[in-house]
Amino acid sequence: MNRALALPLALALGLGAVACGSDGKTSSAGGGASGGTVTLVTHDSFNATDAVLAQFKTETGITLDVPKGTGDAGSVLAKAILAKGKPEGDVIWGIDNTLLSKAVGAGILVPYQSPALGDLDPAATALMPGHELTPVDVGDVCVNYDKAFYSGDKGPAPTTLDDLVKPKYKDQLVVQNPATSSPGLVFLLATVARYGENGWQDYWRKLRANGVKVTDGWTEAYSTDFSGSSGKGPRPLVVSYASSPVAEVLFAADPKPAEPPTASFTDGCFRQVEFVGILKGTAHEAQARKLIDFLVSKTFQEDMPLNMFVSPVRKGAALPDLYRTFTAVPDKPLTLDPAAIAKNRDAWVEQWTTIVLR
Repeated sequence: MNRALALPLALALGLGAVACGSDGKTSSAGGGASGGTVTLVTHDSFNATDAVLAQFKTETGITLDVPKGTGDAGSVLAKAILAKGKPEGDVIWGIDNTLLSKAVGAGILVPYQSPALGDLDPAATALMPGHELTPVDVGDVCVNYDKAFYSGDKGPAPTTLDDLVKPKYKDQLVVQNPATSSPGLVFLLATVARYGENGWQDYWRKLRANGVKVTDGWTEAYSTDFSGSSGKGPRPLVVSYASSPVAEVLFAADPKPAEPPTASFTDGCFRQVEFVGILKGTAHEAQARKLIDFLVSKTFQEDMPLNMFVSPVRKGAALPDLYRTFTAVPDKPLTLDPAAIAKNRDAWVEQWTTIVLR
């Protein structure tokens, strides 16, 4: 869930109604658009079924353009800030709760309250009381483990963050650098949320002493160092997503396994919420509102789980059996106030770098 917070498409490859008008006032919503084109600026992990995207044009007459090769969510946001007032698109997707305050503070968004807002997860909508952004999906970054590794005398698998610093699990964990990786940053935030401002540094000192390995990004960690089916490495523990096991089954060669070779433990999972919003300066604001309404519709929300490996934010949206069966759901996912993240993120990353890499 940054995601997207969504599971990167690299896993698939490796495994086979109120709107703010130009006068700044709010107005009732989603209508007014008829035809034209709307451009969705998003990260490289965005994916949807062609038939579902075609339905947007059928319903509205609006053509949807989704440029490729835009990078991760952090890159997308950075470009949007640089282009403030003269955006390269109309709607931005992929700002998550680790980037929320940065995006809002940059003044690049047009507030909009979709008529569907009451149908969305209230915990997610509460993160954006000014409606500069609309929540669109939810996911959890968790520690994944190789079930086969722990099935014999090396078991049991760890079940808590505290377990990871025990000698039994020495040299078994691979994580991503929070300065260069979205899940790496989220895992750092998870440790801050769990151990507090005065305790997370000591936790990382213990992880370093216990042989944690750091990679630049998710793909290297999961496909090279992790010993699960998608990777050939020696390490049976990796920071990934609660939905990673779903992709392990979905993209496995036939005959597909009855169960994924990996699993997640839910202690220490950090909840990511992704958002979508209208970029200030767009000449297609009416079309942009229509697109946001569609992205939180039941049709699109039910299409996301097996395309981006994230959960719908719309209440009552059905989950595919495969996704529901194999996605770990933490009872109490960790979170942090987006304002606290914005205020401290850079300092936390610098402290982490000093502790773990220097």
